[in-house]
Amino acid sequence: MQAQMAYEPHKTFYPDANFTLRVGYGKINGYEPRDAVKYLHQTTLEGIMEKDNPEIYDYRVPEKLKKLYKEKDFGRYEDNGTVPVCFIATNHTTGGNSGSPVINAEGHLIGVNFDRAWEGVMSDLMFNPEQCRNISLDIRYALFIIDKYAGAGYLLDEMTIME
Repeated sequence: MQAQMAYEPHKTFYPDANFTLRVGYGKINGYEPRDAVKYLHQTTLEGIMEKDNPEIYDYRVPEKLKKLYKEKDFGRYEDNGTVPVCFIATNHTTGGNSGSPVINAEGHLIGVNFDRAWEGVMSDLMFNPEQCRNISLDIRYALFIIDKYAGAGYLLDEMTIME
């Protein structure tokens, strides 16, 4: 930006937002993109098990995760008999938002943004609040994986976990 301003000193430039805090807000909410199609606001560990396919690398569920699921060994990450995995919300997202923290109204980390729903891919050009949804990893699943699956619960000792 500094180089552009030096090159064209009389031109008006938009502010440079690089290295600045950007905050969006929204509400966890499912949606219905078309007739007879409904996406709930949350996915669970059951969904991972349903997609298990040893023939496709991205859909191979590791044996240890299957064992934890079968034994219902969810620890403190259990919610209504399962472990929440991802959620969708009405937040606008764009390229470069992946990895952004998702916090609730109290400032607690509840997830990590990583994608947007297919129907919301056009949101950089036209935001449709009925269909644009970001997809976030539920922090409870991340903690479950760290603790129960990876056996790295000692990492949690360095965190303040809000129950």
